[in-house]
Amino acid sequence: MTTLEKGYELLRDWKGDGYIYGLGVFERLGELTAKYGKRVMIVSTPTYKALTDRAMELIAAAGGEVVPAAVVPGARPNAPREDVYRIETYMLQYAPDVVVSIGGGSTIDAVKAAIVLASLGKAATPELEPWFGTGVVTKALQETGCKLIPHIAVETASSSGSHLTKYSNVTDPVSGQKLLIVDPAIVPEAALFDYRATVSMPKSVTIDGALDGMAHTLEVFWGAKPEYYDKAQTICETALELIIANAKKALEDPADEEAREALGVATDLGGYAIMVGGTSGGHLTSFSLVDVAAHGTACGIMNPYYAVFYAPAIQPQLLSIGSVLKKYGFVAGNVALEELSGRDRAIAVSEGLMSFSRSIGAPATLAELPEFDASYVDKILTAAKNPQLKMKLQNMPVPMTAGDVDTCMAPVIRAAVTGDMSGIPAGK
Repeated sequence: MTTLEKGYELLRDWKGDGYIYGLGVFERLGELTAKYGKRVMIVSTPTYKALTDRAMELIAAAGGEVVPAAVVPGARPNAPREDVYRIETYMLQYAPDVVVSIGGGSTIDAVKAAIVLASLGKAATPELEPWFGTGVVTKALQETGCKLIPHIAVETASSSGSHLTKYSNVTDPVSGQKLLIVDPAIVPEAALFDYRATVSMPKSVTIDGALDGMAHTLEVFWGAKPEYYDKAQTICETALELIIANAKKALEDPADEEAREALGVATDLGGYAIMVGGTSGGHLTSFSLVDVAAHGTACGIMNPYYAVFYAPAIQPQLLSIGSVLKKYGFVAGNVALEELSGRDRAIAVSEGLMSFSRSIGAPATLAELPEFDASYVDKILTAAKNPQLKMKLQNMPVPMTAGDVDTCMAPVIRAAVTGDMSGIPAGK
């Protein structure tokens, strides 16, 4: 069995027939929407005009009616809260039976949040802030008896896995801080991802998506509990190999459908990973860098430094990940990872991750980000103490509390600015 075949097998085991994915599957959208009602709202951006035009044809052919008669504008990068409120207004005005989001993670996440507001705003609260956190939506649904508007997520980018997951990332543009709704209730009722749609992705999006998929699987595997360790390892090793073997191919030839398919499966496995376990340090830090770095890139920069901090708790994971990196030349052939231990093994693997990032044109330190300055260090540390992001501290292989941030996290962030790992403490 090839690595790609293994990826497909893992996705089938997870989603069964509830997810339409592969090359050339977009034409099934009409039959999919028909299952949820006649009045269909499409939310997307001008980038995907060709897809949305075809979507309208498919929906009409299946007996559906697009409301309004034009596509509702989707979200800007990082799903600003203003876009969430705007999309909610359309839902309240047109009362669709089902909402179809067509786009990358930002539009899909914004639609998830807008559906929460449109469905629960009258019975609970119309404000967005109270919905951030874990399980808040499910609790409100149980208390009010309300139901969420059905959501079909059509993914167009190999990146966040947002079409498959319980997460909605929304940004406050004033503070430049990203916050999370985490709830199984917001997983889209159905999803479709035609991997062929990603051939038009610009290089920057391809790079960021590859790093985002890696971050999902790495962070979950690093923090894996015994009851799902084996599953997390299989997902991580499969996704990591698909990304490392194919990211550069997709960048050199954007129309390489085999590479695009592999990246699509890999990042979908990233979505699987974050439904099995949770992300931690890399993602937490990325939430404060939304105005200087794309999400996956921020995670890709940070995770090698967190790996050194986590070293005492993730030795088996480092050996597993390092073996994949070594297979593709990102850990030198004369480095015997099994003979290294502790911090030495972590640094060898971290340097391998950084080497991969550089091979696809991604930065490996925060200082390489054009608009980064020292003020972001304090911003990151302050945000990490927010009780609504507590889950990320607790998901770390070496769990932290808000009281540990200044002593344990601060050296990691400062190391990521310069690339000097010598000051990173060993997590306890």
